[in-house]
Amino acid sequence: MSLNSINTNIGAMVALQSLNRTSEELAATQKRISTGYRVADARDDGAAFAVAERVRGDIAATTSANEQMGGVKGLADVTRASLENVSKSLVKLKELTVKLADGSITAEQRSQYQEQAKQVVNNIKAFIEGASYNGTNLINTGGADAKVVIDAAGGSFTLSAFDMIASVYDVISDVNTWDATQASQALTAGGAVSSAITATLTRLNTFGSYSRFLDTQINFNKSKIDAMEAGMGALVDADLARESAKLQALQIRQQLGAQALGIANQAPQVLLSLFR
Repeated sequence: MSLNSINTNIGAMVALQSLNRTSEELAATQKRISTGYRVADARDDGAAFAVAERVRGDIAATTSANEQMGGVKGLADVTRASLENVSKSLVKLKELTVKLADGSITAEQRSQYQEQAKQVVNNIKAFIEGASYNGTNLINTGGADAKVVIDAAGGSFTLSAFDMIASVYDVISDVNTWDATQASQALTAGGAVSSAITATLTRLNTFGSYSRFLDTQINFNKSKIDAMEAGMGALVDADLARESAKLQALQIRQQLGAQALGIANQAPQVLLSLFR
């Protein structure tokens, strides 16, 4: 192929190819700088983008699980607070029951103690019925278990409902009728007051454990999210300092390539001098 040709300009072709490559690299660098990602879509790196999308899904699912657990933790904490009030009330009821078990008190005194004890029992019922969070009550009659997803893999945790009306309130609801003998029996190991206290403390321990587990799981999920975000960042994030330096070099190369193409395009003009 003749080098002295106006039909085929080898120098211009080489210069144009170089300029096109530089422009492509410059466009890719500008994309990384503008998006902050080395892999912004599947065109940049299909395999890395697929991995990143899977990790993003896990992060979104774990974040959602934490949000839902926050609501369930609220339910557990409200229930626990209610049970603590029930427990404190039962301590007062036990004190009054000891007085009711005294056979030497007058009828008027017994009536007063019975009235006080009945008020305490009514308070216990109010605490149980008031243990609602977002329309859910786990310790009232008819309460249903609360199940929540705790991680991106679909793991779940269940807060079990327990009928405190039947196991506590109903057992001591007739306290205002107790005579000395009935009050004494209520204080025994299998008696009404002792049974109500045992049932309450058992549930209190259970819901305390629920709250601790949910706190631990939420914190664990937060650590997982941080780790996944760090790993994904290492996979797809752009090194902006490096890209900035590369941008300046490419801009200079583009300018030089345009000048080289201009010079190459002027080469055929030299041939005109041969015909003068």
